[in-house]
Amino acid sequence: LWEQNKPFSIEEVEVAPPKAKEVRIKILATGICRTDDHVVEGMWPSKFPVIVGHEAVGIVESIGEGVTTVKPGDKVIPLFLPQCRECKYCRNPDGNLCIMTDLKADGVMSDGTSRFTCKGETIYHFMNIGTFTEYTVASEFAVAKIDDAAPSEKICLLGCAFSTGYGAAVKTGKVTPGSTCAVFGLGGVGLSVIMGCKLAGASRIIGIDLNKDKFEKAMAVGATECISPKDFTKPISEVLSEMTGDSVDYTFEVIGHLETMIDAIE
Repeated sequence: LWEQNKPFSIEEVEVAPPKAKEVRIKILATGICRTDDHVVEGMWPSKFPVIVGHEAVGIVESIGEGVTTVKPGDKVIPLFLPQCRECKYCRNPDGNLCIMTDLKADGVMSDGTSRFTCKGETIYHFMNIGTFTEYTVASEFAVAKIDDAAPSEKICLLGCAFSTGYGAAVKTGKVTPGSTCAVFGLGGVGLSVIMGCKLAGASRIIGIDLNKDKFEKAMAVGATECISPKDFTKPISEVLSEMTGDSVDYTFEVIGHLETMIDAIE
């Protein structure tokens, strides 16, 4: 992506060999996340030109000096929010915002340089990695080895979408057995929330979305019922209260709009 609000272009990019404690990865599959589109629209700060993409799976092609946790041929997931396990924030069990993690839009590796060049120009990494490419380079601590048999087209979503939604239900929200959950937004993250709620033992999982075409998939992964705000004249928060007798235990808003956030809270 050469600049915001412009189309992507397919280019021949040179991907430098990995330096010490780095890994070069051949990408097998990558997801497309709304965050990547935020870069296009200028809603997420980034240097340009940039290779976006941050949820993927690949094979280790080569390793730099000192790499011990993976080897060429290993199947891995690159992590855009990794932990170096050495800084004070990583050693604190209450946080995970490693100081080595680049969410500041610097677009470079830990040594301050990029591994991508195109037409003699530096191309920046997005969120530590950049996966809309055949090859990428990541720090050793930013890759997780996985089972070789894991299906690439599905497992790549662990890098962002699935872990965000599933983790919200199981790890952050800590949904309890027998509870009632409401999930606002039935995209990839919303479906992952539903799966987490189901695994946690929720007895009632209500999916909410304007698009009824999403209901079938939501029901297939664990929703017990789905509703569309278009079918009601009253606020959806009131509808949910009437449906459940004011007994919604957990609400998850995975759309990112102020209006739905307010509905979820109310």
